[in-house]
Parts: sequence; C-alpha cells; structure tokens
Amino acid sequence: MKNLIVWVLVLSAAAYGAAKAYLHNEVGDAMDMVVLMMSPYANVKYSGVRSTMTGELTIENIHIQMHEYRDDIEIERLGIDTPSFLYLVDMNDYIKMQSDGIPDSFGFLIEGLHLPTDADYYDELYDFTAKFRGAEDAENAGAMCVGKYGFSPDTLAKLGYDEQVFSMAVNVANSDGQITFDVDSSVENMWEVSAELKLAGDLMTEIMKGSAYRPRLSDMTINYTDRSLNERVKKHCQQLGLNDEEILAAQLDAFKFYGESNGIVFDEYLLEPYAEFLNGKNSISITAKPNDPIAMSQIDLYKASDVPALLNLEAVAY
Repeated sequence: MKNLIVWVLVLSAAAYGAAKAYLHNEVGDAMDMVVLMMSPYANVKYSGVRSTMTGELTIENIHIQMHEYRDDIEIERLGIDTPSFLYLVDMNDYIKMQSDGIPDSFGFLIEGLHLPTDADYYDELYDFTAKFRGAEDAENAGAMCVGKYGFSPDTLAKLGYDEQVFSMAVNVANSDGQITFDVDSSVENMWEVSAELKLAGDLMTEIMKGSAYRPRLSDMTINYTDRSLNERVKKHCQQLGLNDEEILAAQLDAFKFYGESNGIVFDEYLLEPYAEFLNGKNSISITAKPNDPIAMSQIDLYKASDVPALLNLEAVAY
C-alpha cells in the first residue's frame, strides 16, 4: 500500500511536470509570434513564462522598446488568473469556444508597469489627453497642481515622483444571475482603488448576444485610498501661492469636472464626503445601488443632474 501511494505521487508529479512543460512551450510559442508581429513597431523581450497550481499564468519581465520613442516600457508581470492549473491546460479550448462552458471565475493582471515621469511617450500621451478633455484652463495654477486634466510630467516631478509604477488585477465571476467584476489597482506611493461592479445576467448568455449586449448595472462600490498624493498636492499648491481654501476649491472643481465628463453632476451626497476626504480622511467609498438593474447605455438619456438619484449614488469618507 505504501509503495502504491509513492507511485501515485511520483506519477502525479511527472504528469504535472509534463503538463506544465507543454503549457509553457505553447505560451512561449505564442509570445514569440507576438514578438515577431510587433517587430516593425517595437522590440519586445521577456524573461520567461510562469504558472502555478492555483491557476495563475504570467509572462515575466517584459521589456518594450518602441521605435518612435527614446524611452522604454517595463512590465514586471502580465498574465491571467483561473480557478486551477487544469483550467490553464484547457485554456486553448476556452479561447476557441470549443469547451462546454467557461470558468465560473477568471482574471487578468498586470504588475509593475513602470512609466518614468520624464518618458517622451508619457509627455505625448499627456498632451493628447489634455486636448481630448478640452483643457481650457490647463495652465491655471489650481488646475495644474491638483491634476484636473491628469498630472503633467512636470507636475509629477514637482510632486516627487521619478516614475509611476502601476498595477491592476481584474477578476470576473459568474454566479446567481450576476456578473461580478472585482478590480484592484494602484500607483505606488500615490493611491489604491478597489472596486466591485455587479451586472445583471449570465455571462455566457450575454456574450452570445454580441453587439446587442446591453450591460445592466445592479450594484457598484468603489473604495479609494490615498497613499501620500493628497499631501504632496497640497504642499505643491502652497508652493505655487494657493491658500488652503483655494486648494480645496481647485480639488472640488477637478472632481466635478471628472463627473461632468462622464455625464454626472455630483450632488452634496458626494461632494461633502469628498471634501472630508480631502481635509484629512484617508479613504472614501462611493456606492451606486439603483432600485432596479439599469442599462448603462440608457444613463446618457437622463439629465446629468438626475443621474446621482437614478443610480442612488452615495459616498462616505473614513
């Protein structure tokens, strides 16, 4: 009996090793094809492929040198997350829609995306997004120091950031007639955000609708935590000659602009907690709990000032 258990363990380990080698070889071949396809536009290198028994598969240490830019992009880890290693082995069937279904949960992750503050591509990206957002007062001291249109490379440097290190993990779960998205993202020494978004319906059924799919929001929670950004912004604004009252007004103006850009006029149930957050609270939680699931494509049909009540938006600073 003892020998049988030993042989079972040995054969199991051998099978796992063979499956892992096969999986890594397949992913490596796919990555080599991606590198080849990208070669007219960028040089892409990576150190290897990693997988775990828990179902995580990542490409490690990706280095991208774009031909049109001087500075490089570095990503520590990029990959997917599935319920178990067996799902990784069958991943090809899921991609080709040859499986009987899809996993009850799956995810995507990016860890350690390094963007140097003085990178030439970041400077170009900021200029493009600022113009896209209609940044008419971008040169205003208040708008500039609080990042109303995003932080310019120059402002980031003055805030004390040599680079931005971004990470994000997204998990999609399908159960009980709801599709749940859990998102965790952060920028090192700036902020952290965790969000949960629930949509009505079954994932496979909704996917089959194709372009006819209309996501219906059931519930949403966003938790934002400051990791030194607020204090840095306040100090920088003070250096530009703004007093505390002017700084708070500029921050609230930036928050209102973000809402209006997304078709929402924030009311006092959001503005007052946000002001508390800016005045010293570490975190703020924003929730949306509509009385019935609402098609997100229909929100634009309502007046921007009616959207907070429609979604039952509330916020709490803590």
